[in-house]
Amino acid sequence: MKTKIGLLYGGKSAEHKVSLQTALAVIKALDLEKFEIHPIYINVEGQWIKGPQLTAPAENVKALEFSNENQLSPLSLAPTLFSNSEKQNNEPLDVIFPLLHGPNGEDGTVQGLLELLNLPYVGNGVLASAAGMDKVMMKNVFAQAGLAQVNYVAFIRTEWEKARDSVYAKVEEQLGYPCFVKPANLGSSVGISKCTNRTELEAAFVEAFQFDRKVIIEEGVTAREIEVGILGNDDPKCSIAGEIVPKKDFYDYKAKYEDGDTALIIPADVTEEEYQQIKEMAIQAFKALDCSGLVRADFFLTKDGKALINEVNTMPGFTPFSMFPLLWKHTGVEYPQLIETLVDLAKERHAEKQNIKYTF
Repeated sequence: MKTKIGLLYGGKSAEHKVSLQTALAVIKALDLEKFEIHPIYINVEGQWIKGPQLTAPAENVKALEFSNENQLSPLSLAPTLFSNSEKQNNEPLDVIFPLLHGPNGEDGTVQGLLELLNLPYVGNGVLASAAGMDKVMMKNVFAQAGLAQVNYVAFIRTEWEKARDSVYAKVEEQLGYPCFVKPANLGSSVGISKCTNRTELEAAFVEAFQFDRKVIIEEGVTAREIEVGILGNDDPKCSIAGEIVPKKDFYDYKAKYEDGDTALIIPADVTEEEYQQIKEMAIQAFKALDCSGLVRADFFLTKDGKALINEVNTMPGFTPFSMFPLLWKHTGVEYPQLIETLVDLAKERHAEKQNIKYTF
C-alpha cells in the first residue's frame, strides 16, 4: 500500500515563492513507488485549490500554481479537500506535509486546522509553530529556559506611532548600534534591516512594519553564524554544524534566494567543545518550545567560543540546497530519506495523540 501524502504549499505569505520552490523539490524527491502525491495549492489570495494526483514529478513551479476554478473552502469542504480520490469518496490522506513558510502556514494556523481534522501532519504542532514564528515569544521562552542570547527589545505598531522618538531612544539606550530590526512574525530574512545610526533605524521601522504589527530589535554582535538541524519527536537528534558566511553585511532574502552570494560551509570549523555546547542548547530549545519533527537552530558563535542562540525555524528552507537538508546529508541522511523520516515521525506523533483520553 502506498502512503497517500498531501503536499500543502504556497500560502498567503511574503514567502509564497519560497514555498513553491520547496514543494517542487519535495515532489521530485518522493518515490512514486511508495507515495501517492496529492498537491494542495494555497494561492496568494488565500484560496485553497486541490490539484490532480501527480503521476510524475512536476517540471517547474508554474505547474504547481493551479487556477482557482477548483477553489475549495478548507473548513466547509474539509472532507472533500483531503480526499485521496478524484471521485471525492471522503477517504482521507494518510499524512499532510505542510510546506508553508511564514504567517498563515508556519505559525500554527494551518496546524490548528489539521488538528481539528485529526490528520497526521509533518512538523511542529500548534504551540511550537506559533511560538517559533513569533520571535518575541520565542526569545521570551528561551530566556525562561536559561538559554544565552543577544539583548533585544520589541514594539507593536501603535506604540511606535504614538511615541516614535521615545521608541528610538529606548533602542539606542538598551542596545546601541549596530542593531537589527525585524518583523516579529516572518522568516527568510524578509523586512530585516541592519542599522548603524538613527536615520537607518527610522527607515528600518517603516520597512519592518510593512510586514507585521510587531517588530523586534536585536543587539548587533560580532560573531560567526552557526546552524544545526534537529530531527525527531521526544528523543531529538542533532546534525553536524554548518556555517553561514554571507558576503554582504548579513544573510538577507536576496542572499538566500536570488544572488547565490553566500557560502554554506559544512561541516563548520568548530571545536568539539563548541559543537557540544551548540548541540545541547539546540536540543534544549527544541524541548523548551515542545517541538516535533524538525527544526533548524541558528546560533551566533563569538570569538571566545560562546554560543548565543539566535532563533529556531520550525519549517526551515527545505530544497536539497537549503541548509537543513544539507546538514543532514552530511550527517548521513540523504534528502529522500529525510522526507520519509519526517513522514514516519508525523505518523508516530499522531498515533501517540490517539491514546489521549478526552472523557472521564
